[in-house]
Amino acid sequence: MTTIAYLLIDVDGVLIPFPDSAGNGPATHVRHLVVPTGYDADKPVPIWLNPAHGPMLTNLFQDVPVAPVWCTSWHGDASTLIGPKLGLPPLPHVELGRPAISTSHPNGYLWKRDPVTRWLGSAPAAWIDDDFTPADHAWAAHRTQSGIPTLLIQPDPMTGLEPSHLDAVRTWALGITTESPAALRVVPAQMLGSGPSTREARKTRVDLPALDQSRWGPTPT
Repeated sequence: MTTIAYLLIDVDGVLIPFPDSAGNGPATHVRHLVVPTGYDADKPVPIWLNPAHGPMLTNLFQDVPVAPVWCTSWHGDASTLIGPKLGLPPLPHVELGRPAISTSHPNGYLWKRDPVTRWLGSAPAAWIDDDFTPADHAWAAHRTQSGIPTLLIQPDPMTGLEPSHLDAVRTWALGITTESPAALRVVPAQMLGSGPSTREARKTRVDLPALDQSRWGPTPT
C-alpha cells in the first residue's frame, strides 16, 4: 500500500487526557508512572492511557496509507514511554525543539506549527492535537486549497482521542488516495526527530506503509 500522507499524533490532551479536579483521568484510562528524559527517577510522573487506543491506532495504520509520526513535546520519549504501553512500535517524531515560551500560542497559533510546517514541506498530513486555534484551521484550509490535503483533528483534552476522530482520518485518507501527487513533496530522512528511539523507529517503519518517493516531486530547498 502506497503511503500518501503523514499522520501526526500529539500525546498530552490526545492519548493522555487532562486530569479532572480530583487529579484523576477518565474511567476508561489506566494510571501509569513514567520518568521522562531529564526527570528525577525518584519523582515519576503519573499519566493515564486508554488500552483501547493501541489497537485502534494499529488498525488505522493497517487500513489506510498514512505514515504515523509523533508530534509532541514528549519528543523521543513518546516511543519509549507512551507507545509501548499501548502496544505500538517505535515511531519517528517531529523534532519540535524546546522553545522558551510561556503560552502555547505565542503568535496566535499553536507553537508546534512552525516546526511542523518546515518538517512537512509540501507533504499532505492529518494532524491530531487538542490545542489548535482558528488560525491553525485557516492554515490547514489554505494548504488544502493549494493542493496539499491537510486535516486537523482536535479532541477535547479532558476526554482525549475518540473512535470518531480516527474514523475522520480514515475517511480523509481514503478520499485522497486517487488525487494527483503532482504538488506533493517528500520529507527527507534527516528531518526526522533525532531522539534515542529514532534509529530503531526507522527500522520498525518497514512494517508500516512506506512513502513512495517516485510519486513525489523533489524535496523543496
